[in-house]
Amino acid sequence: MPLIFVPTPLGNLRDVTLRAIDVLRQAEIVVAEDTRVARRLLRALEIDVRALWSYREQNAARVTPGILERARTGIVAVTTDAGMPGISDPGSDLVAAARLAGVPIDVLPGPSAATSVALLSGFSLRRFAFEGFPPRAASARRARFASALQSNATSIWYESPQRIRATLADLAAVAADAQVFVVREYTKLHEQHYWGTPESVAAQIPYPPRGEVAFAIAPYQIAAVVRDRDEEVGDAIDALLESGRRVGDVAKELAAHGFGDRRQLYAAAAARKAAQKAPQKQQ
Repeated sequence: MPLIFVPTPLGNLRDVTLRAIDVLRQAEIVVAEDTRVARRLLRALEIDVRALWSYREQNAARVTPGILERARTGIVAVTTDAGMPGISDPGSDLVAAARLAGVPIDVLPGPSAATSVALLSGFSLRRFAFEGFPPRAASARRARFASALQSNATSIWYESPQRIRATLADLAAVAADAQVFVVREYTKLHEQHYWGTPESVAAQIPYPPRGEVAFAIAPYQIAAVVRDRDEEVGDAIDALLESGRRVGDVAKELAAHGFGDRRQLYAAAAARKAAQKAPQKQQ
């Protein structure tokens, strides 16, 4: 019997598919990211399940063997809180484990916020990439944005409403004129869309921001921005080295001020310090 991944509505319950309802009704077990969320959905669909199991990052290693064992003899439906299981949750690990165990897998087509936001943005989709959640640290976010923008493709991101303003500020620090599309509460009653530069979009979002948030960044030529940034980092490193700071201290301070990854800054500072000493050895 298969392990069936069942996409669930992002917000509007009418987005559930007929096949999803059939599988949930037939399942020996429904596996859920949050069993409380799953129960609300099942009650709304008037479905009585035989068993409801929790599967999340914290317990995945412990419960995976039992899930796969039950899938050998009956239908096991895998769900997530909203959208496609395995997107920004540990469901993809369960697929890999099932493959290794020889357990058949099926994935039902259905809602995914990433592809929907990509189309809603109106940005070119000849090439696009799903980037998931940005890092929580400001310096890491800036580095991640700089890396993603170098691909010159539309990128799709998820973000917490509590961090969306800080995230847009970090994007503005990397590419102030980038074009951004943000959707809040997609498919829900108070769905809202925002377009513009990172700064202008941040100004449009109500405070305090609430609800699920996803955003897209249009293709962006960042080569010149990266060169300017590299020069800025190099100048900052040189200034601190000239003041007598040690390489490790230089890297620590610049990373704290959002100049990039500490290890990369350490390597750059060490290289620049070595280059400054080289002429003195030749004299």
